[in-house]
Amino acid sequence: MPDPTPDLASFAIALADELPGNWTSEHQTHTQYPDQFARAEHVWDMNLVAHAIAEHVLDQDAVLTRDDGTRLYVIARPRHGEEFLVGAMAPAGIRPEAFRTVREPDGIAVPDDPARAAEGITTDLLPRYDKALAQVHDNAARMSAASAPELVVITMTGRDFHVTKPERPEAAQILTDNGCIYDQDQDVFVLPGEDTAVQARAIQRAAAQLDRLGIGVSVRLSPAKPALETAPVPAPAPTAAPAARTR
Repeated sequence: MPDPTPDLASFAIALADELPGNWTSEHQTHTQYPDQFARAEHVWDMNLVAHAIAEHVLDQDAVLTRDDGTRLYVIARPRHGEEFLVGAMAPAGIRPEAFRTVREPDGIAVPDDPARAAEGITTDLLPRYDKALAQVHDNAARMSAASAPELVVITMTGRDFHVTKPERPEAAQILTDNGCIYDQDQDVFVLPGEDTAVQARAIQRAAAQLDRLGIGVSVRLSPAKPALETAPVPAPAPTAAPAARTR
């Protein structure tokens, strides 16, 4: 029997009350699969939350907003009926180049208990978010508007990462050395998704090496098609009863 879906809207409201500071909760349902990416594309994560967004159809989410603009993205954890996933959302209004070489403050799984969830967020997620945000602001402050570097865009597509082809051969070699395979038909480099931990390390290494060449990296989510396992299976057509045989 599948795990029951927890009440996300009520949990998000209770979580907002438990978190330190002033938070508001905005719950949203999605009637179609692509609708979930309107807010999910801003999630600052390359681990649990990002893969849940890419691989599962999410019929609802919630965004908690603190009065200083900090935002948290909350969803029910797929296949874990009594857990939620909480991830930080990237701040708006900052140029993408400022995020390069900054480690994403990956989200966490929390129990269906607002008090315990708030404790995990306060002691784990938010400190890492604050550290990453400070690095982003520092990068942005040191950047000159006239010195926009070449930018490589990494897009999560299903389980794989698609990387735009850089202009410089040495940059393309960095991608190859870190496990990317060039797809001539799509004119992109593809980092296969057999192991998400290996993927994350490869991207971090490549980003650091590209940065030494003055090339920025921007990671984005793509509204990929839902995984096959999430597609509804049509019911078999009824068959006519066999005619009775007589001797």
